[in-house]
Amino acid sequence: MQGEKRMVEAEWPVVASFVVRRRAYLDASGEALAPLPQFAGDPPTLIGLYRAMVLTRVFDRKAVALQRTGRLGTFAVSLGQEAVPVGTASAMRDDDVLVPSYREQGAMLWRGATATEILTYWGGDERGSDFANCRGDFPICVPVGSHAPHAAGLAYAFKLRGEDRVAVAMMGDGATSKGDVYEAMNFAGVHALPVVFVITNNRWAISVPLRMQSATATLAQKAIAAGLSCEQVDGNDVVAVRAALEEALARARAGGGATAIEAETYRLGDHTTADDAGRYRPAEEVQARWKQEPVARLRNRLVAIGAWTKAEEEALLTDCQRQVDEAAEAYLATGRQPAVSMLDHLHETLPHALEGQRRELEERGDG
Repeated sequence: MQGEKRMVEAEWPVVASFVVRRRAYLDASGEALAPLPQFAGDPPTLIGLYRAMVLTRVFDRKAVALQRTGRLGTFAVSLGQEAVPVGTASAMRDDDVLVPSYREQGAMLWRGATATEILTYWGGDERGSDFANCRGDFPICVPVGSHAPHAAGLAYAFKLRGEDRVAVAMMGDGATSKGDVYEAMNFAGVHALPVVFVITNNRWAISVPLRMQSATATLAQKAIAAGLSCEQVDGNDVVAVRAALEEALARARAGGGATAIEAETYRLGDHTTADDAGRYRPAEEVQARWKQEPVARLRNRLVAIGAWTKAEEEALLTDCQRQVDEAAEAYLATGRQPAVSMLDHLHETLPHALEGQRRELEERGDG
């Protein structure tokens, strides 16, 4: 009987099978693991990527200092994962649309949002989302995963209008456990939409480790059920991130539909300035991950090919600090918004239930 059962099972056809590939070009020391994409053979291009990652790190450090001294609200650093936002944004066209989560300042800076605007937003002033340059990009989304349907809807509009544009939604590993994200992917798969979902897998959803979030071997494979293309990349390798995005964006423009890219990296800092990661992560784990971080990796590569010197490094750090300090001064000099402004842009017509609150604010002198 058991032999008969095994025979029947052996004859059952395989209905479908799937493979998730992992892309990596540079190891932790900056040595090439595989033939590099064309753009990575151009030293000025690599230097541009390096400069952007360093600027992001300097900006984060300044934002934390402002928060610690009571001059900025809660802030989410991207320490250790700068290659993901920079690699992503560097592959996009200007008329594509970035739909960011709350740790994508590297992508926002690359695409033209100013450091002053980003600080203004985190200072509690929504005028920081009124980007002077990247007008089409969406504002920072703090609710986890809720922006994924926005990106899918945006991509649907691009397709209906026949526009050669792609929406790029960025999110963390924890967001893939939210229904909003799967619903967006499912919709994108059904309609073959020009959208790319970038999953920054930094191993922690605040204090929840990856092993307690998901039982899948990869996060990329979650997109397979929705009919999307997917792959995993070394998220500490900016070359791999950019190359993967370039291919996904080209596929979307050609009508090949949506893609999900899981970028494996590590959050070296706290979740936000309101968090103390030392309460749930062993110091040994963090120390080991420092050996993989993306900024030193690309610097090692540039030095190895003779494209970077100590003098250039010092000049870059000085310039980045100057830019960030000037941006912080401009932010601190920004006039305070009246409290009533919180009601001015929520609705086209203010609901009757809020009219009394508005009058009360005005009577208290907060209007």
